[in-house]
Amino acid sequence: MQIIFRTDTPNAFCTIGAVGTDAYQRKIAISAGHCVNGKEYADRDIPENIQPVYDRNAIASGPIGHLRYFKDPEGSMVGHATKDYMIIELEPTVVLSSQGPHLKQTGVLEVPGGQPSPNALSPAPNSERLLGAALFNNNELVVSGQLGVNYGRVTNAAQGIYQSWAPHKGGDSGGPAIWHVPGSAYPSSANGFQAAGPWAGITKAIALGVPPYVYTSSANILADLRARNAAQPGVYGAGFQVTTNP
Repeated sequence: MQIIFRTDTPNAFCTIGAVGTDAYQRKIAISAGHCVNGKEYADRDIPENIQPVYDRNAIASGPIGHLRYFKDPEGSMVGHATKDYMIIELEPTVVLSSQGPHLKQTGVLEVPGGQPSPNALSPAPNSERLLGAALFNNNELVVSGQLGVNYGRVTNAAQGIYQSWAPHKGGDSGGPAIWHVPGSAYPSSANGFQAAGPWAGITKAIALGVPPYVYTSSANILADLRARNAAQPGVYGAGFQVTTNP
């Protein structure tokens, strides 16, 4: 789902990467933090309904939720290095679904034995550990956006930011990335470009590098949420779990 934050600028949009519930049974959506700005509201929970969020393709229906948290980019043009995410609390009437137009999210990615996210408290649970990107690893991301459904190997996982050959373009920021489960079907015309796998992260930016497509890992997001909640219990999004609704 493409989302906007002002009804008069429908072409300034981002994309939702995952939906589910938090530990406090709130309906939550996750997108990229660099999609909004405003230092007076950054880096803290926002219980006030100051920033509505709209489905770009159904503006007349009113807000689907409100912005509850985003990280200040701290001078970066493409969002904070490891914490480029936003938390949206969805309206109670919103129906959650694990099935997007092409990607089905089968829970949250867990990487037993993986390197902990730089945002993780110790010990890090498996959901806060990173995919390997060494030559002997063959981890791949499957992504969906304006360029269709694509996939590519993870070539770097430094600081919990995945570089991959899976392409995206402006407006896809915050959009979904899942892990390609080894042995499962790749998206193709034969299967309607469908794929299923655990939520692995969200689209971040196109950066200098090879490959240039970068993604914020789900591990980084979940780890930061847990750390923030440990310091101040009750934060929006803490304990996030992808919905199990079809």
